[in-house]
Amino acid sequence: MELPTALAGLDDHPWATVDHAYGPAEDLPELLRAFAEGGEDAEEALDELYGSIVHQGTVYAASVDAAPYLARIAASGSQSVDALRLLGCLAESEDEHGVEPGAVRAAVTAQLPLLIPLLADEDADVRQAAGWTVGHTRDTGTALPAVRARLATETEPAVRAELLTAYGRLDREGAADQARALLTPDTPAPLRLAAVFAALDADEPWLAAHHDAVLGLLPACETARFGHAGEHREPLRTIVGHLLERDDAADRESALALLDAALRDERPEVRAEALWAADRACALSRSAPQRLVPAIVPLAADRAAAQLLAKLGPAAAEAAPVLAELAARPDAQAGSGPGSGPGSGPDDEAADQALAALVLVAPEAAAPLLARALGRRPRAMQSAAGSYAPADAPFPFDPELFAAVRARLAAKALERPASECQDCGCTTVKDNNDIAGLVHLLRRWGPQAVTALPELCAVLPRFPYAATAITAVAADGGPEQRAQAATGLRAEAGKLLVARALHELTGESGPLLAAAEAAFATGVRGAGDGAQAAAALGPAAAPLVPALREALGRTAERDTTPQVDTDLALALALWRITGQAAEAVPVLASVLDNGRGRQWFRWTAARAAREIAALGPAGRPLTARLESFLDDPTLAPSAVLALLAVGDPAVLDRTRLAEAALHSAETHADLKHAVEALRALGASALTPEQHDRLTALATRDRRLVLSGADHAMIREDEHLRTALAALLGPTA
Repeated sequence: MELPTALAGLDDHPWATVDHAYGPAEDLPELLRAFAEGGEDAEEALDELYGSIVHQGTVYAASVDAAPYLARIAASGSQSVDALRLLGCLAESEDEHGVEPGAVRAAVTAQLPLLIPLLADEDADVRQAAGWTVGHTRDTGTALPAVRARLATETEPAVRAELLTAYGRLDREGAADQARALLTPDTPAPLRLAAVFAALDADEPWLAAHHDAVLGLLPACETARFGHAGEHREPLRTIVGHLLERDDAADRESALALLDAALRDERPEVRAEALWAADRACALSRSAPQRLVPAIVPLAADRAAAQLLAKLGPAAAEAAPVLAELAARPDAQAGSGPGSGPGSGPDDEAADQALAALVLVAPEAAAPLLARALGRRPRAMQSAAGSYAPADAPFPFDPELFAAVRARLAAKALERPASECQDCGCTTVKDNNDIAGLVHLLRRWGPQAVTALPELCAVLPRFPYAATAITAVAADGGPEQRAQAATGLRAEAGKLLVARALHELTGESGPLLAAAEAAFATGVRGAGDGAQAAAALGPAAAPLVPALREALGRTAERDTTPQVDTDLALALALWRITGQAAEAVPVLASVLDNGRGRQWFRWTAARAAREIAALGPAGRPLTARLESFLDDPTLAPSAVLALLAVGDPAVLDRTRLAEAALHSAETHADLKHAVEALRALGASALTPEQHDRLTALATRDRRLVLSGADHAMIREDEHLRTALAALLGPTA
């Protein structure tokens, strides 16, 4: 087919009547022509086509109309590979917007008469792309026999691998039958790897032949040159994940045995691939750490290994001696010259990574090492006091480290920040992060760190968050120490955060009233912060009621998440101050309605539901709205907590509430609050069937927490599992 024939009728097509990701598809003729002609604008046109008709995996009505033109372009021999891949993405998508389900794939399938001949194209790249696309049509009438026939005659290994993968999409059992004979060492590597995936996709039992085939392919990343968009570009990680997701003891052992062997391989590139896959295994399986740590410990000098050990925390305790040795190694060489500063070389980098892991694996062993190299160990400091620090396990107090923290904080107070603005005096993010780590550590040590009050007060003007540490360390101090803390806070009490700390320490409400009222005038977010501060004062904040009402009137549109968040804070503040729910309930009802109707407000609505619990019976007018949340796994746990507080106990269906919370936990929609809701209900609310499901959830090997902050997922999973076990009792 000639290119002019492929583009015939392009300009006459009614593109304005169909939409893509950005509205009417009137720009598609120009984009398709620029792409097809292959000039200097072709690459940009292709990018725009992806963004328009398969935007982040979503397809549209315009995708249907574009499919015939893309197939003709591919058949013309112009831009065939890219046209085929774009068509394959259209056929692959199951996320359809504004179009009948299956319509886009059907539009690609209708082009099979043009696509199937490309399976025999003289260009291997075209044949491979055609195999990928034809397989995604899922058509067993025309595509399956064509793929099967071509697989029988194809000689290029990468293309054969693609065809076997396509065969698997069209007929899993048939592809698995073909794959069994392809696991031998004399099979070309890409085809052997495709055979492994064919067996996995068909849920075939994992055999010694599969184990040996995968080990023989390592390192396998370079082998996986089939599949578009990286489907098999991380083969070992994908294989391990697939086996573990079967949640079967035999498959789990197969996955971990495969990893153990790969981690002990002599080749660094194999070990690197194995560490990446081991990270995935530990995130999916509770038993993986115990099985794999012995093989990971000897690799602790590797950054990826150290990071994984850090994620495992105390479960990797046997790594502590090795990590301590690595962390201490540069200290023997450290001097007072230029090389002793942060980031002075690879030795410091490696030692910092090892110490950061040791902080989470064996904090008692890490404390003295961190004390001796405090300024040179930013990652370790972050692990001890920053976002990686477990909230329920503060870093242990160590006198040597405490002295080092005080000295460094005192030095920071005297420094002029490297990029301090002449106008506002703000500091760099890096400088603030350094101070923040020191302050967080002191705050978590609490009264043990009370003698650090002078240093905390000295950095307070520059770092207002130090106020939280000042109250934490001085709360149980003597009169002199509390007076010292109060004096330091009063000097900066014009800042809302500092004023709140002063009120917490001394009960003084004047500065907090003034700071809260000033915050109302600083915009939507400021109004929300001011409202939270006023709520903490309760009836003592009565002078702020007019300002709260005025701020609430300014955010009545409720079109954005910050506005809805602020509404929530303002309404709850009015209730806590006045004790009257009449003003708060309509606003809270509006917040709940926004969450029910609009996807991006759901988490705000869930938080609102939890806050409503504080109203008690005064929140009963919201019962119907809260009950409507029980069918949504994301909102259900918060609704359960609210209904237990505001609902009429005589009519609450506790079995239904338990089902809603349990379903949320089983679907991983809101695990944390689902566990909290189940705890609030108590085991007595569960039916025997629900109790069995909860027991299975608490005791199974597969992790509960499968998303969130990468460094905290494993720890959060263990915490939630402990909470579930406590709910079930000693037999769980």
